[in-house]
Amino acid sequence: MIEKMKFLSITGPKEDIDRVVEQYLSKYEIHLENALSELKTVKDLRPYVEANPYKNISQRSAELLGALKDVPDVSEDDISVEEAVQFVSTLDSELNSLVAQKEDYQNQIAALQDSMNKIVPFTGLNYDLTSILHFRYIKFRFGRIAHEYYDKFYNYVYDTIDTVLCKCREDENYVWAVYFVPETISDKVDAIYASMHFERFYLPDEYEGTPSEAAHVLEDKINALNKSISEIDSQITEALNSQREKLAAADKKLQKYTKNFDVRKMAACTKQREHTFYILCGWMSAKDAKQFQKEISTDEDTFCIMETDDNNIISRPPTKLRNPQLFRPFEMFIGMYGLPAYNEIDPTILIGITYSFLFGFMFGDVGQGLCLLLGGFLLYRFKKASLAAIISCCGFFSTIFGFLFGSVFGFETVLDAVWLRPKEAMTQLPFIGNLNTVFVVAIALGMGIIMLTMVLNIINSLHSKDREKAFFDTNGIAGLVFYASLVLTVVLYMTGNALPATIILVVMFVIPLIVIFCKEPLTALVEKKAKVMPKEKGMFFVQGFFELFEVLLSYFSNTLSFVRVGAFAVSHAAMMEVVLMLGGVEAGNPNWIVVILGNLFVCGMEGLIVGIQVLRLEYYELFSRFYRGTGRAFKPYGKNMSAKN
Repeated sequence: MIEKMKFLSITGPKEDIDRVVEQYLSKYEIHLENALSELKTVKDLRPYVEANPYKNISQRSAELLGALKDVPDVSEDDISVEEAVQFVSTLDSELNSLVAQKEDYQNQIAALQDSMNKIVPFTGLNYDLTSILHFRYIKFRFGRIAHEYYDKFYNYVYDTIDTVLCKCREDENYVWAVYFVPETISDKVDAIYASMHFERFYLPDEYEGTPSEAAHVLEDKINALNKSISEIDSQITEALNSQREKLAAADKKLQKYTKNFDVRKMAACTKQREHTFYILCGWMSAKDAKQFQKEISTDEDTFCIMETDDNNIISRPPTKLRNPQLFRPFEMFIGMYGLPAYNEIDPTILIGITYSFLFGFMFGDVGQGLCLLLGGFLLYRFKKASLAAIISCCGFFSTIFGFLFGSVFGFETVLDAVWLRPKEAMTQLPFIGNLNTVFVVAIALGMGIIMLTMVLNIINSLHSKDREKAFFDTNGIAGLVFYASLVLTVVLYMTGNALPATIILVVMFVIPLIVIFCKEPLTALVEKKAKVMPKEKGMFFVQGFFELFEVLLSYFSNTLSFVRVGAFAVSHAAMMEVVLMLGGVEAGNPNWIVVILGNLFVCGMEGLIVGIQVLRLEYYELFSRFYRGTGRAFKPYGKNMSAKN
């Protein structure tokens, strides 16, 4: 069901908006609309522009609260917003010195880590860095060279030039090394190394001892600084823990006021004489709107107008679904397809019943059905997953059809079939001969569902004042008369009853097809348009003929699409028979491990396939006939939003 909505305009003195939001709107669900867009006819209307004074302080309170491992669940009623701002500001100032010291240590660590990264590749050099860095007549170069060029250099060049190359370290891509060269020929040798793609690294004059010793010194300094940072973190955490309840309350209050302040983005301002007033517009459920108006009736500074003329409302009403708890999980499927428009039928209950029923028909087994029922229920109980609740409902119907089919974990000798055995039951039909009974029932079920969706399409189209879809469309009154007549004729023929007279068949079949063929001119005629027939009449008749042929073909294919319901019922029984055969049950020597694993495999794989196939039937055979799904979600500001945040 779709909640009935009312459009409200709320106004009062500009400086009073925070009180109204806190005192009233935070308790109700209201879908706010942009007041500037809704009230275009109001003069001197301007946006409500004001900087949020709580934004920065609320961000800081959230950061401080995030440093706590366990955030206490407290109420913010005992602290005012002014007290919350003052408390967070004071606490932040007290912690600033510790935070500044921590940042200084972090900067030192970053500098030391940079030095560490420069020296680590050369830890294989067992020579004092201070001596190397102060050579006067020998030049040195730290760097790396790719393995490919290192091999070429060492094999073909190294022995021909005056240089000493000390290999320090290597990885899968590079060799890290230091080379030494006399100062007099350094330019020439540097050029040769550069041609071998030697990449230089510049080490500052800040290391003592060998590279390995320098690295250990740097590591010790970094560890000492990290220890100091840990001590500062402990001091900060201790300071926060001592104020954890008050901090949590202050943060909750600030977050609430930050969100409340953002209501101004949807508000507008107008000036009347010397006073400036705010205006808020939005949608409320009829029940909430009535209660809201009653509550503010004694408030002299707050006024509310409930719009009754739809022509004065620019925005479309949002869709708020309100279904029995049993069917709420199926709203997930509705959301995947698209929410119903405000004046459209909510198909949640329909999809809940048909989806579970068809699933049970296709997957009838007492044992596996109970597993789905209990497993889905427990998963929903602890995880609150909508899909788990849907699985549980499907398991309930699977259990029912399991009794009807007499199947328990694939065993058909434990229970007598209350109705029939899917693989064995056959029906004699005229012209066709023997046909599996579940196929006949599935097609009959599909015919009934198709006619039901046609009725729903007519209702939806009348609500949206779409005369073409209501009267002349394939799924309108003309299509319903034709398809219902076809179903009646087939049923009479298959049951051996006399068919209606020829003149009645003509009325039942030919006239509806002519109406569908001429739906565009008939719609123009009903709507009293000046132009009834299109200019190119030849193209109209050719296009209409092929569209009519497609309509007849779609009736046939859509009806046969429900054969899959019976086919899966038969295939389930056949698959379980294979499982029992592989498990040696028929031979009288059952292997229970094989039987259990086979049941798990069939339950998982076929359950998934059946679930997808039923959803396909819902979307393509049901929804495509009557459902538009063009609604927009009801996004409330107020109690629900507060609960989520």
